[in-house]
Amino acid sequence: MSELIVAFQGVHGAYSEEAIRCFFGPDAHTLPCETFAGIFEAIKSGEATAGMLPVENALAGTVSQAYELLMEHDFRVQGEHILPVRHCLLAPPGTTLQDVRKVRSHPQALAQCAATLRRRGWEPVAWNDTAGAARDLAAQPEPHTAAIASALAGELYGLNVLERSVEDDPNNSTRFFIIGSTDAPRRDPSKTSLVFAVRHGPGALVRCLDAFAKRGINLTKIESRPMRGRPWQYWFYLDFEGHWQDPPAEAALIELLRQASMVKMLGSYPAATGGPNSV
Repeated sequence: MSELIVAFQGVHGAYSEEAIRCFFGPDAHTLPCETFAGIFEAIKSGEATAGMLPVENALAGTVSQAYELLMEHDFRVQGEHILPVRHCLLAPPGTTLQDVRKVRSHPQALAQCAATLRRRGWEPVAWNDTAGAARDLAAQPEPHTAAIASALAGELYGLNVLERSVEDDPNNSTRFFIIGSTDAPRRDPSKTSLVFAVRHGPGALVRCLDAFAKRGINLTKIESRPMRGRPWQYWFYLDFEGHWQDPPAEAALIELLRQASMVKMLGSYPAATGGPNSV
């Protein structure tokens, strides 16, 4: 496939599509999917070249379903993007800020703007997703009603931005993985993501992590998540600075393979700026 098509979950105007435009440029071709699983199916079928997958939010934490799908499929992480989440209050032309009484959006977005909603006396109305709330309001305007979504959604559906940055926490951001069927070309500084499981026994996790510590490799993320269908057993998601082909990283991974019960490489890729520094 010569044309780059990037799949994302949601409808046009979603924050995932905004992330695609930021990463690939404003002319990137996009393919909306109903579910996260749909992103993987689109790449597998050849409908899409790559996918934009949200894996972590600064406020809500890890998107566990995203990692579960990465475990189930043999795709590679080709890059990462950190998108600041800037919620906009959108309304049909003719609606003023003083007119607003109700605000539609995804429950998570409403929660991220809860203090603003209370202060303004706006009634929150839960919707399937942020961009969908904007799209539906544009198609069927209702009096005294606005939507919280991205500026891109407002642009696509012809809604006016009544107010920008209505989120309560200005540090809200989402980390995305760009996924595809091949490894990313090397470009430093790099970051590597993997998943591993440990054998049961005293010090098992310490020995796995020591493979990186004694070689001076900086970890930027480590998190445990339950194994689906295997109660009280856990995966560990780990990111570290550097490329897996760096000699210290290669040696650490060989040692990790000896110590862990399972290791799955997700990929080495160019590191984004603006993310977490270390753990």
